[in-house]
Amino acid sequence: MYLSEFIKKLEEIAPPGLAEEFDTGKIGLIVEGTYDVRTVACALDATPHVTEMAAELGVDALVVHHPPFWAPMHGIVGRDADVAKPLMRENINLYAMHTNYDHADGGINDCLADEIGLTDCVKGSLEIVGTMTMSFEEIASKLGCSLRVWGDLDGVTRLAAAGGSAFDWELIEEAESLGAQAYLASELKYNIARESPIPCIEATHYALEAPGMRALAKRNDWIFIEDIPETSIIL
Repeated sequence: MYLSEFIKKLEEIAPPGLAEEFDTGKIGLIVEGTYDVRTVACALDATPHVTEMAAELGVDALVVHHPPFWAPMHGIVGRDADVAKPLMRENINLYAMHTNYDHADGGINDCLADEIGLTDCVKGSLEIVGTMTMSFEEIASKLGCSLRVWGDLDGVTRLAAAGGSAFDWELIEEAESLGAQAYLASELKYNIARESPIPCIEATHYALEAPGMRALAKRNDWIFIEDIPETSIIL
């Protein structure tokens, strides 16, 4: 399909108007490539490894969740150049859908809820609250990462989950008002953990958001490029 048709399709999946204000200028078509889009790859991040893989696969477009360039640039150097060079060399389009895909139906949080078995779900501003059908051990196994817990999870049956860095006072309070007894997200700050009205459960950013991009790739018959950050736990 033509690039314009492809962009229209992506905007139907995740309307740009759903994005948070801080995403202005950072989502949508980031690198323009070929006008004929036939083969598409999908990933969570446009890392140098991912863009090089996209080039090796010979795709026409790469769709990612996280915007690859956050600050205004006066030159393309260093890591930014490492991201861009494979795309420019092979004429590959790069498209980012961030908080608009968080908020979209069937987006990051809907896919996360499906991944960890939440049912009877209700949506908040960013988080989703549902009834647990898996134990926390099963959720950790499903996500493929360890869970760090602040608080007592005994008796928790209604869980709030949010993809990415979403430990925010207002979101936690909103989740509690929707019946959540615990809150799952990533990148927990100490002061939030100490004062949260409900237990906080910290997973990795990648583990919580990659399911949404895998599902997007599967629904559209795209290639998913896995790029799991290397992490370990020292006890």
